[in-house]
Amino acid sequence: MNSLALDPLVAAQLTFRLRPALEFVPSGVAPLDALTGGLPRGAITDLYGPASSGRTSLLLSILAGATGREEVCALVDSSDALDPASAASAGVDLERLLWVRCATNPEHALKAVDLLIQGGGFGFVALDLGDVPPQIARRIPLAAWFRLRRAIEDTPAALVVVEREPTVKSCASLILEIEREGVAWSGAAGCSELLRGARLAATPRKPVRSQAASFDARALG
Repeated sequence: MNSLALDPLVAAQLTFRLRPALEFVPSGVAPLDALTGGLPRGAITDLYGPASSGRTSLLLSILAGATGREEVCALVDSSDALDPASAASAGVDLERLLWVRCATNPEHALKAVDLLIQGGGFGFVALDLGDVPPQIARRIPLAAWFRLRRAIEDTPAALVVVEREPTVKSCASLILEIEREGVAWSGAAGCSELLRGARLAATPRKPVRSQAASFDARALG
């Protein structure tokens, strides 16, 4: 029987490249880190949930932890939704945060993220699409997410995407569904109640976990 030999050029093109094991860093929420091991560097984490689910609180916790470790972070804000005073109250060191405002333009936001990753120097890059309607977010082509995944995989940065519904899909290494389990009030019921905080839950959808990480978020102000 005749044996077949690949042309050297073809063989080089078919070479399989093993991806190095992911490095995980703390999210700033101990129950979540115990469940997932933290957030992966060189990869995309997708945080999704409806309005008031706690996704912004978790994002601020992540940024507070990262800037507290003296990492430089970038927040690409597609809808100019960040309140710097609330971020500072949550523990974010604003001196270590680059805030990129995109005036409700998801396309510009994606381009900004790509440029930041390519430029390097950031420990965390966050893309906030939380106020982008799902019907618009779904129009982001999967090729755009593949591009960002490829751009970040050889860097020490972690990319965190915040949105209402999961659109990153297979390009994300970690997908977390954020839900609000309950709220805590102070004061007289029906008269002078003040919001004290909320009980939140993060459930891993990739990799799939049967349990959720529950944690508390206090009201800022």
